[in-house]
Amino acid sequence: MEALRQDDPRRFGRFTALARFHEGASAVQYVARDTVSGEVALITAARPELAAVPAYRRRFQAEARTAERLAGGWVAPPLDTGEEPEAPADGPEPLWTAAGYVPALPLAEAIGIAGPLDERALRILGAGIAEILSRVHAAGAVLQGLAPGTVLLASDGPRLTAFGPLGAAASAEARPGGQLSVRLGYLTPEQIEGKEVSAASDLFVLGLLLAYAVTGTTPFTEGPAEEAARRIAEDEPELDAVPEALRELITDCLAKDPAARPTAGTVAAELALEGAAGLARGGWLPERLAAAVADQEARVLALEAPEETPEKAPAPVPAEAAEPDEGTAVPEPAEGTAAPEPEDARPVDAAPLDAPAPPVETSVAPAPAGSPATAGPEDARPVDAPAPQEPAAPVATGDGDIGEDRGTTRFLNTGPRPPQSDRPTTQLALPHELVAPPGAAPAPVAQPVPPALPVAPVAPQQPGPTYGGPAPYPAAALPAGPAGSGGAGGGPMVSLPLPPAPAPVPDPAASRRTLLTIAAAAVGGLIVGGGSVAALGSGDTAVATDDKPAPKPRRTLPGQPPEPRWIYTHPASESSPLTTAVWRDKLLVVTSESQASAVDLRTGKRLWQRADGAKGQAALAAGADLVFVASPSEFLWLSPKNGKVVHRVRYTDAFGDLPGLAVGPLAGNSGPVIWFTGSHTVTVKAPKPKKGKKKGKDKEVVQAHFFAYDIVQRKELWRTPVPAGRAPGTPAYRVVVDRSADVLVRQDAATLTAAEVKAAKGKGSIRSFDQKTGKLLWTKQYAAASPEAATGGDEDGTLYAAVGKDLQAFEADTTKPLWRVEGSDGSVFGTPLVAGPLIHTTERSQLVGAVERESGRLVWRRSTEVPGTGNAPSLTLSGSEKTLIAADAVQVTAFSAADGERLWKFQDIGSAGPKGATVSASYRTLAAGETVVVQRDRAFYAFPVA
Repeated sequence: MEALRQDDPRRFGRFTALARFHEGASAVQYVARDTVSGEVALITAARPELAAVPAYRRRFQAEARTAERLAGGWVAPPLDTGEEPEAPADGPEPLWTAAGYVPALPLAEAIGIAGPLDERALRILGAGIAEILSRVHAAGAVLQGLAPGTVLLASDGPRLTAFGPLGAAASAEARPGGQLSVRLGYLTPEQIEGKEVSAASDLFVLGLLLAYAVTGTTPFTEGPAEEAARRIAEDEPELDAVPEALRELITDCLAKDPAARPTAGTVAAELALEGAAGLARGGWLPERLAAAVADQEARVLALEAPEETPEKAPAPVPAEAAEPDEGTAVPEPAEGTAAPEPEDARPVDAAPLDAPAPPVETSVAPAPAGSPATAGPEDARPVDAPAPQEPAAPVATGDGDIGEDRGTTRFLNTGPRPPQSDRPTTQLALPHELVAPPGAAPAPVAQPVPPALPVAPVAPQQPGPTYGGPAPYPAAALPAGPAGSGGAGGGPMVSLPLPPAPAPVPDPAASRRTLLTIAAAAVGGLIVGGGSVAALGSGDTAVATDDKPAPKPRRTLPGQPPEPRWIYTHPASESSPLTTAVWRDKLLVVTSESQASAVDLRTGKRLWQRADGAKGQAALAAGADLVFVASPSEFLWLSPKNGKVVHRVRYTDAFGDLPGLAVGPLAGNSGPVIWFTGSHTVTVKAPKPKKGKKKGKDKEVVQAHFFAYDIVQRKELWRTPVPAGRAPGTPAYRVVVDRSADVLVRQDAATLTAAEVKAAKGKGSIRSFDQKTGKLLWTKQYAAASPEAATGGDEDGTLYAAVGKDLQAFEADTTKPLWRVEGSDGSVFGTPLVAGPLIHTTERSQLVGAVERESGRLVWRRSTEVPGTGNAPSLTLSGSEKTLIAADAVQVTAFSAADGERLWKFQDIGSAGPKGATVSASYRTLAAGETVVVQRDRAFYAFPVA
């Protein structure tokens, strides 16, 4: 962190810049303060000379959207996207984003301060990053944003700050004519061999990162620089310094064959089965790093906005950044490109969102000798990854209007097939003419040096070993590929597609394309776009050989979710689902504002939809052959085959003595019996006035009832009057437990009247109603359980309620306390789930567990590994009761119900398109035999479970 320079911008929208935080190849990060809320933020501002290139603008905005969709957990939530209504008249529209500031050190800087991480810290680091990768890979995408400069170490765990090639670039340079050159720091064996980048490529880079974090060096630095590419493709990594307990896992990540590498979920599970957040509880950073993080936070909080001078007034747009001063920290080499979702990984039955982009031609030229490069140690130089250009329609040079970025990765659904590159994307072959001839001087390359140490570290550094730079290998010329039928051998070929540009209005004078291509360091970078299309090489591509040893069988480890049996996406043309329910393990019935529909649980295909069921409540089984749905105005019995209405009972007919009855949410059901509340308004006549007095006004009074109804016999069993709730008057009840003689219910605290809240004095109540007559038997309170406290019960007459941070058991009829389970500090228990001799528990601290019903003895307790706190996960048991599913706003986690072994987790960050609304709905789960259906908004996944 350093002071602002003279030509640094002072304002970004509502944020005031306070200091420079980090300087990258394509952007500069600033610590800033929100002038509205006063909170500290981290601004990432594009370099103005790069922001003028349309391809750069598209990529910057695409990566900003990716960061927004990944927000939460180990990714700081965005505060502002920096979109300005109008571009300034004297330059391109500024590009910047704002995210919440988290005190943290870049990995490379941390190793420079305290040396390599110990085993526990490495497990937390690796598990946290793998958890992010698993979310990306679950959507069929590739991240490639990992590098020692893009991974930060915070006091509670790691953070990731790059989400594509720009954020992780080792160097980026705008050239005359709208050209853009971007170099990456990392290559993978498949890139060198000219194969597609996949999710496994992220795992290779993760292996490099973990090896660097635990040893201070990387596995492929030893040896001549010109053989670096060969070592990556052929040599075994040097991992003798890696702790034995982690050596096999890192070795597997660095396997030459992508198919032999573990998945991100597998890596996360092996490194920290309880999750990175769980393992990091109580602190995880060495004392020197913890002190450095605390010192950074103190210095940031003490920052004040620099005083304005007439010569440098605050500007709402970034000015051109000055060249780095001598000694200024330069970021570490990085890697990666986020790949668009493959065509064959889109949601089942979902129509393509975009028409395929036409193939593009490439404009390729070698970098001129003597291109700028920053001096640095030989082993810290990046090797630039060759990558294909974006599939794009022609774009007028210098045009800042990007239109809709339709090629951005879609984070919505996972598919049963592995991620692949977008088929329409042209693969880029490095022409053999670009490879340095024998004896020629190698072209200069960008050579980042490790970042500067903190300005004022708390603990003075002691003499110790000097660790190598973060680059995985020194710069080297990439070998030319074998000769092909077209002529001389081509170079390595990779396919890393970027978002396509929209087709502008045809302009005969504008025949040029602005493309972004990831360049190879050994040839000084590939310069594309700006000039007329020219082929400088034969275009032949490297031929992949098959004479490699067969990959060893992948180890089967917890963490990876099973392949879904099917994926169903609720049509975007219809309103979002309101309720979902499983009907007799055969149908998934979905209700929405416009209709009710049914999906076959065997195939995931929609069978029918019925407008009569619009706004209906969760469907129930009415006997063996009918689907029951309660709509706002009537009860419906639908055919499970085609959704046809078989029976219809309007509330005005069934409850004719209660005109205008408004039916509340169903309180619960048992077999054919449902319980629900309802209310209607009656007019109470004013009493006859006394002689000489004026008659008073009539009053409108809300009367409420609690009903029992048989949906098989289609008749009311009983009703009993109950106090009306908060306006509009219908109280919402929930059945806590259904016993043989009575049914115990509690009222939703949000529907209590002000008078009821005052009378309760902070305590919740349970009501008992007779099963046969509906008569109110008693109303009781249990210790200090609040009206909002989660509550459950069993048929044996035991009630379980959250009291403070603990879970307590009571005799339901006497309120006598039986036992207590202590919860986590600062947390509360959610609704427990009774299953045989056990009670499964859930807490806001993201702990899930099991206790014995009779004694309250803790059987097991595990973390869902979701960072931070939120609502307690909701619990669902599989049909066999062997698998416990915990669902919250971030993920779904499967545990063994018997011993708490974490089986797998699933995350889907979902968006219907690059500019579609980010999905923030919580997950829901429903059990159906050997299947659990996971829902998040419009997306449904059917996973097999034990």
